[in-house]
Amino acid sequence: MLSAETSESSTYHASDGAAYEYWLGRWARRLAGPFLDFAAFPDEGDILDVGCGTGALTFAMTERWPSRRVVGIDIAPSFVEYARARRTGETPILEVADACALPQAAGQFVGAATQFVLMFIPTPEVALREMKRVVRSGGTIAAALWDFRGGLLFQRMLWDTAAAFDPEARATRDRIFANPLVLPEGLSTLFRDVGLRDVERHSLTIRMDFANFEDYWQPFQGGQGPVGRYFAELAPDLKGRIKVAVRDAYCSGAADGARSLTATAWAVKGTVP
Repeated sequence: MLSAETSESSTYHASDGAAYEYWLGRWARRLAGPFLDFAAFPDEGDILDVGCGTGALTFAMTERWPSRRVVGIDIAPSFVEYARARRTGETPILEVADACALPQAAGQFVGAATQFVLMFIPTPEVALREMKRVVRSGGTIAAALWDFRGGLLFQRMLWDTAAAFDPEARATRDRIFANPLVLPEGLSTLFRDVGLRDVERHSLTIRMDFANFEDYWQPFQGGQGPVGRYFAELAPDLKGRIKVAVRDAYCSGAADGARSLTATAWAVKGTVP
C-alpha cells in the first residue's frame, strides 16, 4: 500500500485524515467552489481530482455535477479512508493511487484538477504529464497552490514568529515559501513546459475564520504536512515559547477571540492539445 510519508512521489507528511481535515480540509472546501468556477470544465464527461486528500474538491465536484463520474485519487491511504467514510453512497469514486503513475487510461477524462498538491511532489512535471495523458484532447487541467509568500496570512504569521526563535523554523519557512511553484509564474511556467495550451492564471481569495487562538493553534499540532512535522519534532519548552509569541501576534493587542484571516491561492488552467 502506498504511503505519502515514504513514497518518492510525495514529501507531505500524511498520516491522519481527521487531523488533516481539521488542519486544512475545512479551508480546502471553502476554496473548492471558486476554484471550480475558474476551471470551467467541459459540460459533460468524467472528471479527476489528483491528490484529493480528505475529499474537499472531489465532493465539491460531485455536489456540483451529481450525474457525472467523479474520481478522486490520493497517495495517502489514511486520507482516502477518511474521505470514503464521508460518502453517503458509492460516489464519488475514491482510490489510493500515485499522481506520478495514474492507473487510469489515456483520454479517460474531460478534466482534471489538483489542489494544494503539486509543490509537495518532487517531480511535479511528471504528475502534470500524467494528468495530461488521462485527459482527452481539448480537455482542461487546473491546479491551485497557496500563495505562501504573499497571500497566506495564517501560515505567514506562524512561520515568521517561529523563525525568530528557531533556525529550523526559518529553514522550513524558506524552503516552503521559496518553492518555485508557489511564486506568481510558477504554475503557469510548469503548465507551458509540459505542453498545455491557452494557459491562464488567476488569484483566488477566501477567508479563514477562527473562533479564538486555540482554534487557530491546535490544527498545527495534528502532525500533518510540514508544519505538523515541525511541531511534532519540537522540544516542549521551545514549543511553549513559540506558542506564547504566536498568541501575541494573533491577539495583536486585543482580547483573544474570533479572527478572520485572508488566504490567497494561485490558480492556473490549460487545455490539452
